[in-house]
Amino acid sequence: MAARSIRDSAAIVGMGLTQFGELWDRDANDLIVEAALVACDDAGIKLSDVDAFWLGTRASGMSGLTLSRPLKLSGRPVTRVENFCATGSEAFRNASYALAAGAYDVVMALGVEKMKDAGTSGLVPIPMPHDGTGSDMTGPAFFSLLVPAYAKKFGVSTEELREVLTSIACKNHYNGARNPKAQFRKEVSRETVSRAPKVAGDLRLFDCSGISDGAAAAVMMRGDDAARHRPDPLYVKGLALVAGDGSGQRDTGYDFTTFPEVVGAAKAAYEQAGVTNPRAEIALAEVHDCFTPTEMVLMEDLGFSARGTAWKDVMNGTFDLDGELPVNPDGGLKSFGHPVGASGLRMLYECWLQLRGQAPEDRQIELRGKKLGLTHNLGGPPGDCVSFVSVVGTELG
Repeated sequence: MAARSIRDSAAIVGMGLTQFGELWDRDANDLIVEAALVACDDAGIKLSDVDAFWLGTRASGMSGLTLSRPLKLSGRPVTRVENFCATGSEAFRNASYALAAGAYDVVMALGVEKMKDAGTSGLVPIPMPHDGTGSDMTGPAFFSLLVPAYAKKFGVSTEELREVLTSIACKNHYNGARNPKAQFRKEVSRETVSRAPKVAGDLRLFDCSGISDGAAAAVMMRGDDAARHRPDPLYVKGLALVAGDGSGQRDTGYDFTTFPEVVGAAKAAYEQAGVTNPRAEIALAEVHDCFTPTEMVLMEDLGFSARGTAWKDVMNGTFDLDGELPVNPDGGLKSFGHPVGASGLRMLYECWLQLRGQAPEDRQIELRGKKLGLTHNLGGPPGDCVSFVSVVGTELG
C-alpha cells in the first residue's frame, strides 16, 4: 500500500541557511543556533513558539540533546534522525508528517554536520557490524561504474560522455559562483575540469562533490495555518522515501544505469503531488549531484529525460540556469559540498527562494508560470541505497 498523500497539510513558513565551507572557527552548536534563529526570524516567530524539533545529523551528535543544549530548550521534544545522505530530508519528512497528523502547530526541521574537522577524509564513517561480505570500494569508485555502463548501454562514446560530465560540472560551478552561501564560488573552465587528475575510473577531481560544514533549518506549520500566517508559504505537495534491499549489489542483471530507489521515490512523490509530466510542470530541481554521472542518470530516473537521452539534454542546455528546467540553480553539492545532515534542507532553501522570486537577481530562474520545485537525495552506493524526493509548491490545491 502506497503512503497516503499529505498534500498541502504542511508548509514551510521560514528558512535559515548558514554559510557552507571549511568553518574551522565554528562548531556544530554555532551552526545550529544560527540556522534556527535565522529561520525563526524569517518566519516571524520566536524560538519559544516552536512546539517540536527534528534534527538531522549523521555524526555531529547523538540524541536530541545535540539541538536542545545549544538552543537552551526545556520541556520540548527533539527527535534526532539519520538516513545516510538523506538525513536532512528525513528530518523534514518526519516534521511534515507530524503536522499532517495534527500533533503540533509549529515545528522545526534542522540539519547540521561538521565534517572538515572530523578527523577523517570524505563522508564521516560510522562503524557498523557486518558479516565480512561488504564491499570496501570508495564512493568515487562505486559511482565511477555509471560512466562505462551508460556508454555501453546507450552507445555513447567515452569522449562524448567526458564532454557531458564536464558540462554538468561547469554548470553547477557557474551557478555556485553566484551564490554567497556556497563553499566554492568560482566558475571553472571546461579545460580545467576535463584535464583535472583522475580520482576513480573516468571520474576526475571536478566530477566529485566536496566536503564541508553547514546547517539549514525550516520552520513549518499546518497548511491552513501557514496560509493565515504569511501570504507566501511553501506547501508540501508530495514526499517519498524509498530504502532499497541491496539486491543491486548481488543481482547480475543490475546494469548501473539507473537507481531503482530514485524511480520509486519519484513515482510516489509525483502521484501524491498530482504531477504527470515532471519536465513540463516542475520549475526547478535540486538533486543529489554527489558525482557528475549521478546527476546525468538522475535526469532519467526523475522523468526529466527519456532513457538514454539525458546526455543530449545536458549538452543542449536543458538543465542550465536559463534552460527549460534548471537543475541545481544554487550550485548543488558540487559548489556547496555535502555536510550530510544539512544538504536536504539546503535544497529546500533554494526552492524557498526561487519559487517565491527571492533568489539573487543574477541566478533567479524564469518560472514560466510553473509553481513547483523538487528536491532529491540519494544515500549509499548504486544498487544499495536510500532515496528521497519532495515536491513543494507556492499555491494551495
